[in-house]
Amino acid sequence: MNISGSAGRERAARIDADALRHNVRTLADYVRPAKVLVAVKADGYGHGALTAARAAVEAGADWLGTAHVTEAAALRAAGIEAPILAWLHTRTTDFSQGIRQQIDLGVSGWELDLIAEAAEQLHMPARVHLKIDTGLGRNGCPADQWPSLVAQAAEYAEQGLISVEGIFTHLAVADEPDRRETDEQLDAFRAAVDIAEAQGVVPDLRHAANTPAALSRPDAHFDMVRVGVGVYRQSPFADRTPDDLGLRPAMELRTSVANIKRVPVSQGISYGLTHRTSSPTTLALIPLGYADGIPRIAVDAPVWINGTVYRSAGRVAMDQFVVDLGADETDVAVGADVVIFGGESGITAADWGTAAQTINYEIITRIGPRVPREVVDSAEDGHDPSAQGAL
Repeated sequence: MNISGSAGRERAARIDADALRHNVRTLADYVRPAKVLVAVKADGYGHGALTAARAAVEAGADWLGTAHVTEAAALRAAGIEAPILAWLHTRTTDFSQGIRQQIDLGVSGWELDLIAEAAEQLHMPARVHLKIDTGLGRNGCPADQWPSLVAQAAEYAEQGLISVEGIFTHLAVADEPDRRETDEQLDAFRAAVDIAEAQGVVPDLRHAANTPAALSRPDAHFDMVRVGVGVYRQSPFADRTPDDLGLRPAMELRTSVANIKRVPVSQGISYGLTHRTSSPTTLALIPLGYADGIPRIAVDAPVWINGTVYRSAGRVAMDQFVVDLGADETDVAVGADVVIFGGESGITAADWGTAAQTINYEIITRIGPRVPREVVDSAEDGHDPSAQGAL
């Protein structure tokens, strides 16, 4: 596919909706009979929140998850009717909007009074999930305050202001399956559930597992799991690839060569002149930069041009970076297709994560709005999942 030729775009992130559906179904197979919540926060991990939400629902996801109420409200405005949980709030969060639009609200403690107040003004009960901090140290109610939060929730429920739909927590090191801290967190979670049940708070949904726990810890599945990065074909494990997990590529980041030039030995490249050529060579200019989500810190990062993997040279700039095509003559010309990762290139977001000293999650979520999302559906295109290099 030639982005500039067939789609009229200088750059694009190609999103395969059928791959997203496949990945949701694959993850659901790991966790049955538990329900599945698909996280579509952060613009669907960079894939487009609405695209990801629709694909998830079509694949049978029971719930969707967002960080912010505003993200959930945007899905409602687009016609998504599936249950949605939003769990990260500030003092300015519009809880009334969440209640009106049947968005479930995560509660770590301070939010509960404001949510109950909004529910009372609306004459409509709020649906909440109480979150216990079992060791991650971020959001969630501390264990010593948990009994009082549960008691307060039970009182508001008795008044008809809230309905406690779930109790949940988040795991810190499930991507390292041998870490004992996951066992400790699950023990703490079970204890928190027992405390809630002893006070008459018995919700339908207990959920703790993220993608790595969904794949490696059946004892963490409870009533529902929350899967995120696996849906977007990223492995959370250092020793297991997405292929090992049965996941299909869902994003292909592409552009085309913007310039070609021959340069002499010792030619400095990009800001700071941190790289100089070791011999006469040919350079290709790639029109994506850190304003588009390409990590500025990336060094020796791979791209795929005309069937060959080349490496970046010098610092990534705001709008562009440079690739060294080598000393030999090249058939790469201005306008040649460039795959940053995905598709038939064999290059992954994890490869770029390595080049940028970060993780695959960051690479896919940071692709900026200047890069159009081009949604395709390989099922409608007659996709053969067994085909070499196919999306």
